[in-house]
Amino acid sequence: MSYTIARLDARGVEVELGAAGDHDHGHTELPKQPVDDDGRPLRTGTVWTASAHIITAVIGSGVLSLAWGVAQLGWAAGPTVMVLFAAVIYYTSTLLAECYRSGDPVFGLRNRTYIDAVRATLGGSKERLCSFIQMSNLFGIGIGVTIAASVSMRAIKRAGCFHERGHKDPCHASTSPYIAIYGLMQIVFSQIPDLDKVWWLSTVAAIMSFSYSTMGISLGVAQIVANRGLKGSLTGVISAGAGVTTMQKVWRSLQAFGNIAFAYGFSIILLEIQDTIKAPPPSEAKVMKKATAVSVAVTTVIYLLCGCVGYAAFGGDAPDNLLTGFGFYEPFWLLDVANAAVVVHLVGTYQVMTQPVFAYVERRAAAAWPRSALVRARDVHVGPVAFTVSPIQLAWRTAYVCVTTAVAMMLPFFGSVVGLIGAVSFWPLTVYFPVEMFIAQRGVARGSARWVLLQSLSAGCLVVSVSAAAGSIAGVVDAFKAQSPFCWTC
Repeated sequence: MSYTIARLDARGVEVELGAAGDHDHGHTELPKQPVDDDGRPLRTGTVWTASAHIITAVIGSGVLSLAWGVAQLGWAAGPTVMVLFAAVIYYTSTLLAECYRSGDPVFGLRNRTYIDAVRATLGGSKERLCSFIQMSNLFGIGIGVTIAASVSMRAIKRAGCFHERGHKDPCHASTSPYIAIYGLMQIVFSQIPDLDKVWWLSTVAAIMSFSYSTMGISLGVAQIVANRGLKGSLTGVISAGAGVTTMQKVWRSLQAFGNIAFAYGFSIILLEIQDTIKAPPPSEAKVMKKATAVSVAVTTVIYLLCGCVGYAAFGGDAPDNLLTGFGFYEPFWLLDVANAAVVVHLVGTYQVMTQPVFAYVERRAAAAWPRSALVRARDVHVGPVAFTVSPIQLAWRTAYVCVTTAVAMMLPFFGSVVGLIGAVSFWPLTVYFPVEMFIAQRGVARGSARWVLLQSLSAGCLVVSVSAAAGSIAGVVDAFKAQSPFCWTC
């Protein structure tokens, strides 16, 4: 007679560890693969791989809109707002990192996802609210990333056109074909099993982000030299003579807050990234805090350089996308290289941001139909390459990419969509839930000084988030009037 040895993981799901029986005289057969305390394959992530994941998720389409954001706010408020956002996001991320394990920070049950942490700490109703908000925002980010990648692909074609025909030629080109090409690429990459298996893609993407950010900064410096001085003012385009109405100035300033919030948005996948870190010592929370500190410091320096150099080069005319707005025309080949690096980076960003969505749905399906052929993984060999996929993974992930691609074709404008996504996701996922979970987990007394400070931070960020969303919605409405969705020739 033989029997199976199993244990329960952090979610209460039975995990098979090995088998034993009469044939082995009672000796337990060891598992073929080393496993962690929750029965999953041994995690191997470090502070550097976690930093790479964060940088991949953060430095992307958002950095390209920062020159426009600083232009709306000016020299006084622009850099200040970026530093304040960085400080808030770093602080709330450290609160969130503490929620990875329930109870003991080293041996407590793992909360592998943001939603798991909310369920374990705040309960069912908050879990459902968080689930809806997180999945909606990850879906929105997938759309925004798709738009940004297509805009960079189109810019490569337009740069060549301007070089051949001159800068006065409009060189019209649609983003729709490029959105479709990007969608096809993501259908392939989306079959990667989970976030822990895309560390190499994140590393490549992080290198690309540094590359095109450096190129954008260099082009901006060259433009400043050509201008023989710095452009811009202390108050930005909200000063007189900018060619916009008072109400437009207000909406644009508020949208700039949304753009900056989007540029820093990684809290929604922080715990998913933390779940890739190898087991203690030191604790995953300590490693994640170091990774967050490194990533926020690096990205803030890059953001300040991109935003401020772009504003100094173009002043109030700074484009909503530094590399595709064609403030720069030459050298066209350098623009091509920079935009190609953007596309490569955004391939990785899409995966980092959508793998949690894939995992959420597939785990729910596996729990609902544990013995179904739909969820049973199969090895598929394509030449020397082997893939492990299940029917539901293949169908669901392909359908998801197709939907984000179709919506991106409907909303092919960059700046306004980026601002709206950043504004809507900033308060609930970056501030509210981390603060509430920390208060519940640490037992912070209601009415105490720390409780008042945390709630004040949450309330202030709510005001910022609502205001930024209003400005971004106004921008989306204006942009939608000037666009033709699904147009392949305009």
